[in-house]
Amino acid sequence: MAVVLDRTAKVLAVAATGDYGSNQIRFMQAAGTHVVGAVVLGRGGETMLDLPIFDTVMEAVQATGANAAIIYAPALGVRSAVVECADAGLGLAVAAAEFVPTHDALYAAAHARERGMVLVGPNTMGMATPGQAMLGAVTPSFTKPGKVGMIGRSGTLMLVIARLLSQSGIGQSTLVHVGGDTIAGSNPDEWLTRFDTDADTSAVIFLGEIGGAKEFALAERISASKKPVAAMIVGRHAPAEKRMGHAGALIGSDRETAAAKQAVLKEAGAIICNSPAAVVEFAMAYR
Repeated sequence: MAVVLDRTAKVLAVAATGDYGSNQIRFMQAAGTHVVGAVVLGRGGETMLDLPIFDTVMEAVQATGANAAIIYAPALGVRSAVVECADAGLGLAVAAAEFVPTHDALYAAAHARERGMVLVGPNTMGMATPGQAMLGAVTPSFTKPGKVGMIGRSGTLMLVIARLLSQSGIGQSTLVHVGGDTIAGSNPDEWLTRFDTDADTSAVIFLGEIGGAKEFALAERISASKKPVAAMIVGRHAPAEKRMGHAGALIGSDRETAAAKQAVLKEAGAIICNSPAAVVEFAMAYR
């Protein structure tokens, strides 16, 4: 019951420095993540939490066999960090930073695709496969191993729904927050394809919001999905041309409203949920 991330992941913490980096590593380790080293330019040969520090991702991969990374580089360093991870042959990277310049995010996402690396983010809370591994800041106590996949554009909403599901005895296969910016390394429709081919995922929950066109691409994929999909779109009362929380949540046209997205997702076959309680009710049948 894992999509992309599982207990076999050997993770590098890239640009994880100081108390913040140490706390993030501990948090991921508590969720079962096998962190094998850190990458901090200029500190190669040192250690952090008994983990070796390397100057480059390539050196770290060669020494540890790492296949995934969590990137804590600041916004202006995300592009180069993603490129370095992709060029080192990693299969998965999660970029946490917000406010990554749009052209940097476009370049990083394209480079990751060319190299066959799955990129989550930027501006993401991360992803988790409960009971196996977590990259980012998905609270382990809010999740529970199970069969319902979750794709979220809002990290906070994803955590709320995960906690409600777990409290109701409904476990999750994998949860992924694609990121709150306009550009995402991997989009919801791509994640639905992955969940659709996972034998241990019985249904998928999508948590969307106003702004952008990600839901329209997802709708095309839902129409061909073999698994039931529920969608909850937040921002139904949001005013036009006003950013709601983060860069991607802004209505720029009628097509980007919650109503328009609900309509196209419903037509594609998704079950539309207008409250967290409705999402839980949907998932009850697939736990």
